[in-house]
Amino acid sequence: MSWSQARAEVGRLAQGLLERLQYWALAGAGEETLLQQTQQRLEGISGLQPPLLICNEDHRFIVAEQMRQIGVEPAGILLEPMGRNTAPAVAVAALQATACGQDPLLLVLAADHVIRDAAAFRATVEAGMAAAEAGQLVTFGIVPTAPETGYGYIEAAEPLGGSSATASQQPVPIARFVEKPDRATAEDFLATGRFTWNSGMFLFRASAILAELERLAPDVVSACRAALEREATDLDFLRLDREAFAACPNVAIDVAVMEKTDRGAVLPLEAGWSDVGSWSALWETADQDADGNVLRGRVLHEHTRNCYLRSEHRLVVGLGVEDLVVVETDDVVLVAHRDRAQDVKGIVGLLEREGARESKAHRRIYRPWGSYDGVTEGERWQVKKIVVNPGASLSLQMHHHRAEHWIVVKGTALVEKEGQEELVGENQSTYIPLGCRHRLTNPGRIPVEMIEVQSGPYLGEDDIVRFEDRYGRSGVPC
Repeated sequence: MSWSQARAEVGRLAQGLLERLQYWALAGAGEETLLQQTQQRLEGISGLQPPLLICNEDHRFIVAEQMRQIGVEPAGILLEPMGRNTAPAVAVAALQATACGQDPLLLVLAADHVIRDAAAFRATVEAGMAAAEAGQLVTFGIVPTAPETGYGYIEAAEPLGGSSATASQQPVPIARFVEKPDRATAEDFLATGRFTWNSGMFLFRASAILAELERLAPDVVSACRAALEREATDLDFLRLDREAFAACPNVAIDVAVMEKTDRGAVLPLEAGWSDVGSWSALWETADQDADGNVLRGRVLHEHTRNCYLRSEHRLVVGLGVEDLVVVETDDVVLVAHRDRAQDVKGIVGLLEREGARESKAHRRIYRPWGSYDGVTEGERWQVKKIVVNPGASLSLQMHHHRAEHWIVVKGTALVEKEGQEELVGENQSTYIPLGCRHRLTNPGRIPVEMIEVQSGPYLGEDDIVRFEDRYGRSGVPC
């Protein structure tokens, strides 16, 4: 691998960490993940219906599992084969919501926001409902706390209210959207009392946003409609057609509709909001110690200031450093200056320009029955840690090229081999010869954790033949 390819691959992995922030519980932001918090803070809003989730197909099982953990059954989980920004996501949601003749209000939220005052957020959402029901496209503008240059701005057609409760204020027509300004311009914006930060959160009737998309971005709607018409049901997921969705323009809903429509309105929001879209923002939103450090996981530090140090597994030690972001995960260790952490996106762009080979899989892979981690590997062998959820079951399957040795380290597994069943408890093991039909089920109330040692001339995930599967999967590895 060349240096440019190595640099691009590191960039891809580091950007991958940012893409998965919504599935983490962040320091100082509660025990639930950002995705779970996004759903939970809605509880109490009048007329709330189960959520419609839109995510990348690679994240489908972790999304479903995190909703299960908080007792939420989504109205649906739509899988995008590739990212196409927010306009297609909104179009797909609106089309799906109106498919049965209904016309609900849609509250569009990103899953990587921190909102510390959930009650104020709910009150502001309810304050915008009447305008949305009347056909306005409402966006929530964050009341600025400083002349930030990292956010886009929304100018209202008239001065907004002061710092009193924004829930009592009505949406104000939008004059214009403004890209990220320099500091002097941002200071001028704040002095007018008409500008808020663009949060990327919206409230509108499904038919209203569809009508404006049809008028202002018809190619988005046509591509999304084709992707839905050719969608395939996959377990509890709706998988959008890859070819049709790939033809959809890559465009934000702000650019496609909100900057052009005459139906837009902004409602100011004061609820302790932050867009956790960068490592510096993550440091700013979390609780810091006396030295300005944010610490998560197995971390030791001395003479360290203003750092974000996070460990998922191994010990991370900070010694005599300042203003760093250090994140250790299964896939990668990221070390960056806080002021340069945003440059990760530029490195990802380098990957795309140079055509470097991408590896899409992270070390931890989620499946409908649980997850597995690739621990280590060598020539003709590899080791995985497998977690099977209570009541879940792997498919009845066999492999042409590998044998497997299973060692249970937690829980009790029911193992079927060639029609014969046996219980395998903690510190017990069983051997699965090459070509043996086998299945593992967790009959208990706690997760089964086991170590799997594979050996053979070919260890790819596509060496699997399924005979029975409760999740409706065919012979494909996912």
